[in-house]
Amino acid sequence: QTGTKKTMPSPKNYPACKSTQSRSCLSLAILLATLFCQAAQSEAQSGKRHFNIPAQPLNQALLAFSKQSSQQLLYSTDLAENLKSRPLHGDYPPTAALALLLADAPLKAVATGTDTLTLRRKAQTEADASLLPVAQATAKADDNTGSDTTLPKVTVEADAENGYDPEYYADPYNKDYVIPNATAGTKTDTPIMETPLNVQVISKQVLKDQQVIRLSDAFKNVSGVVTRTNTANAGLLGGTQQGIFLRGFESQTFFRNGFRLQEGSASKGLANVESVEVLKGPAAILYGLVEPGGMVNVITKQPLATPYYGFTQQFGSYDLYRTTLDATGPITKNKDLLYRVNLSYENSGSFRDLVGKEDVFFAPVLKWNISPQTQVTFEMEYNHQHQGTDSGFVPFINGQPLNVPFSRNYSEYSPATTETIFGGFNWSHQFNDAWSIKHRFSVNQRTVTSPFYIRPYAIGNQQSLGSILDDFGLPHTRLDSLPADEYALRQINGGNTQNNTYSTNLDLVAHLDTYGLKHTLLLGGDYYRLDFNTLGMGPSFTSEGFSSYISVTNPIHPGTPFDSFAPSETGTASSKTDQYGLYIQDQIKLPYGFQVMGGIRYQYIDVDKAEQDAVTPRVGILWQPKSWISLYANYVESFGANSGRVFPGTPVPPTSSAQYEGGIKTQFFDGKLRASLAYFDLTKTNVAVSDPLHPAPACGDGCSIAIGEVRSRGPELDISGEILPGWNVIATWANTDIRVTKTNANGHPVPDLLGEAYSPGSRLPNIPRNTGSLWSTYEIQDSDYKGLTFGAGVTLRDRQLPGNTQGFGTGSYKIPGYATFDLMAGYSRQIGDAKVSIQLNVNNLLDKRYFTSLSALNSLQSAWVDFGTPRTFMGQVSVQY
Repeated sequence: QTGTKKTMPSPKNYPACKSTQSRSCLSLAILLATLFCQAAQSEAQSGKRHFNIPAQPLNQALLAFSKQSSQQLLYSTDLAENLKSRPLHGDYPPTAALALLLADAPLKAVATGTDTLTLRRKAQTEADASLLPVAQATAKADDNTGSDTTLPKVTVEADAENGYDPEYYADPYNKDYVIPNATAGTKTDTPIMETPLNVQVISKQVLKDQQVIRLSDAFKNVSGVVTRTNTANAGLLGGTQQGIFLRGFESQTFFRNGFRLQEGSASKGLANVESVEVLKGPAAILYGLVEPGGMVNVITKQPLATPYYGFTQQFGSYDLYRTTLDATGPITKNKDLLYRVNLSYENSGSFRDLVGKEDVFFAPVLKWNISPQTQVTFEMEYNHQHQGTDSGFVPFINGQPLNVPFSRNYSEYSPATTETIFGGFNWSHQFNDAWSIKHRFSVNQRTVTSPFYIRPYAIGNQQSLGSILDDFGLPHTRLDSLPADEYALRQINGGNTQNNTYSTNLDLVAHLDTYGLKHTLLLGGDYYRLDFNTLGMGPSFTSEGFSSYISVTNPIHPGTPFDSFAPSETGTASSKTDQYGLYIQDQIKLPYGFQVMGGIRYQYIDVDKAEQDAVTPRVGILWQPKSWISLYANYVESFGANSGRVFPGTPVPPTSSAQYEGGIKTQFFDGKLRASLAYFDLTKTNVAVSDPLHPAPACGDGCSIAIGEVRSRGPELDISGEILPGWNVIATWANTDIRVTKTNANGHPVPDLLGEAYSPGSRLPNIPRNTGSLWSTYEIQDSDYKGLTFGAGVTLRDRQLPGNTQGFGTGSYKIPGYATFDLMAGYSRQIGDAKVSIQLNVNNLLDKRYFTSLSALNSLQSAWVDFGTPRTFMGQVSVQY
């Protein structure tokens, strides 16, 4: 690696809280008390400071040093002319930090007063005074005492980035749990402590420590975010995609480096992911149509100027094997052209019978630094997944799920192929110190092909299932000839789905000073085109062979045969959405630590020729009386079009939302540990739910009903970072109270159709009230055991109401809450120029049996569930060079 190795302060630098920290793991209250104790003292300490200064022209580096160290520098600017600094990352006393910064320059620093340093040339004598700049030589000749000379004062100011160095946090060897800046909330790479929004970032070290290989598994590190597959929604598409629930509202949309990708978001692999940003609350002002609970922005790995090569081999339970490669560096000698390539291959089974997966991923990136002011980047991703799908079916008898092994699958092997191709380019240009422009364009195409999948949908004996078939006017002699038993009635289905997303965006950013106020002004516009096409395949109802039966208590595959494994076309559906947006945002720094952010967006949406538009505002205020604490509040509105149609085919009315939020953010130990506590009140109108009286093929793939209003509110707590050198922690908690507050009276008696689950005052199903997590790791910093790491964590979920897709009451049944425990151990060692690491993770240590969601059809004694993964082991060996 280039640069200086980052070091952490030793425990002796925490004298006031020393006795408390040794017991902090026993109580979160004691931990918080310790943090506030340290934060209160950090302002007065004059020891080590935290520095993030990349290599750059020396005059600019000295400006950043003065800001980060609170030291006054006295020197002639001619001394640093045409010189470059070394990079400086880590914790040092100011004098030692400046010496490292000047290591390649013929200069040295001399303390000439309290918080004042003077720069001089090295090895100066009266004989070589002619080599000095004229101003300094004259001053030295006039000094009769021979003492240090204080040159005329040079005013030093740092820029608005507060020392944030993207290169440092992009370093593949970086182990920080806390990333100080994020783009999701403002699009301007703003410090999180200066953003009046709730933004959380999951760093690459967290993903590595937990061996996260799916985006959905990363969200346990953020409060108020849960995921589930669509197997809990009547088994549609066999679980080929997952939804993200933020503050109780589901979203299939996520963003890649700030640009929209549609569908399949939570199932994305992480081979090329640098970090994950989560913005809580409506984000429509900057990103258009987004669910009001928030948005997820995945930051991908970008090319580096320093060559780096990484190889990781993972292996785990259920025959999981996963190989990843990461390579980056310059293509040309002058480092104007950089590349990065990430590859992964995964082959795995499942704890569920007849389910497996093969996944190939390839992501090249090419960056061209045309000049110091202008850059162009070309990106591509290709992902091919072939898997056996799973409907997540269990019998639901007498209001309770049947106690069957989690491995039992009442379907048959059902193949599906998902292919995703992404391409994009972006360019940026810095006109001057104040103005810059960025433009991006991307295309994402996702195709899901499922030639057939077997879907159970009813449980019963010969008599009860025969009555169901009689309702269709179909014979059931095959059923009558079977031995007396309980059977699952199954259908064969299939289909193809195509999602195409086209995105373009232009942003103009200005950093301006007017009347003593500092502005960060954003002017922008975007356009999104979303194309959706699906072809449904279902059974032919010309004979009894459209269905199959398999025993509930003793299933023997493949059950009774189908007439054909080639389902016929049942219908098609398509949708085209055009979104146009113009927005303006201003972030203003006021005196006394106050900051104001305000913005407005004009949004025009055309969904299948149904045109809607609106203007939505966002305003936030933040007060930062000290560098380690911020108080903030915001009000946000959003607007969007609903997908789907109301019977007999009119579009679902548009949706809107409004949120009030307030909170407090704190950071400790020079920004290594950050905590936030927020309370929000969010209301969304016209929430679309399935119309049980008009399923497919009505309205294409089924009609919808718009519930009048749903409100979500509650507190959220997030703590992450480093407490002591080598000791990292993540703690989250959220209490999400999401309820129906109004029903839509426009001719649709919603409660009568959907049951008590959607009546005013009822909680929405499958959303746990309380969620929480705790994760902690410790890496030994010295001795013979240096590089040895241990970690443990727990994930908590409250009980939930089950979903109900056809309005039949589920009685008193509640999905039980659960707690799962995880462990990890690892060891890393430097061998020559390579860093070799081994690691073992155990998830769900106690092998807890649980569901994350459940939707029941009581009349058919059926349920579709999202199964919790049993105890799993995952090991890995990685080499970094």
